[in-house]
Amino acid sequence: MNLTSPRRTGPSDDETTGPVELPHVLVSVAEDGTLTATVDGTAFASPDGIAWTRATFGPLMDSITKDRTIAVRVEVRESDGSVFTDILRTRKPRRAVVPPETPVPETRRSRHARRVPRLAEVTAGGFVPGEDVAVATIVSHTDATGTGEARTLIDLDDLPDGTHELILLGRISGTLALRRLT
Repeated sequence: MNLTSPRRTGPSDDETTGPVELPHVLVSVAEDGTLTATVDGTAFASPDGIAWTRATFGPLMDSITKDRTIAVRVEVRESDGSVFTDILRTRKPRRAVVPPETPVPETRRSRHARRVPRLAEVTAGGFVPGEDVAVATIVSHTDATGTGEARTLIDLDDLPDGTHELILLGRISGTLALRRLT
């Protein structure tokens, strides 16, 4: 009885394959923070002629890896002699989102989600720090800050028609503030 699987042959059986070689990126950091980059021993200059710096390390790697479509081995040599090595792998390709051929009918929920709120800020002082402050016409609640002030944002579309004043009521202090919406 044969317990082993049959041997499959392929095109790689006839040829010897070695280790996978990635492009080698060497980045040297000068004392002033400028960077010098080489790819497999060839200098890699900035496309706009401006020197690479620590702040442009990300764009430098994006340029070398063609926005992460090519995996590379990166070695960074600091001016103090320390060396860091890493492998930047490729990103998984993203599938393009194809818009539906027939438009999706709009619902009340999608209209509401798309709506931009019209906000009004109402503030008042004299509350106990951290106390619960009721907002009347009761559309929401808020807390007083550490300094005893209460602040709330009101979506004007949530208020009943004709409402032009709000009350802020401290649940602990009993502080009552009447504010006109302007």
